[in-house]
Amino acid sequence: MPIRQTLDITGMSCGHCVARVRKTLEAQPGLEVHDVQVGSADITLPEPSMLDAVVAALDDVGFPARPATR
Repeated sequence: MPIRQTLDITGMSCGHCVARVRKTLEAQPGLEVHDVQVGSADITLPEPSMLDAVVAALDDVGFPARPATR
């Protein structure tokens, strides 16, 4: 079951960072990217269990992420 999720992402400070995060997210199979801004991303995961892999992929490129608590 798909789940919409907002991620808080640290280390982003410019348009290049936004592009890098977007590219990383778009490389995840089945993930839909709705919006990426400095500090956050709004996505839909095909399965909730995929969240850990997405967070790990962002961490691997230098942008630690966690689910938003808003």
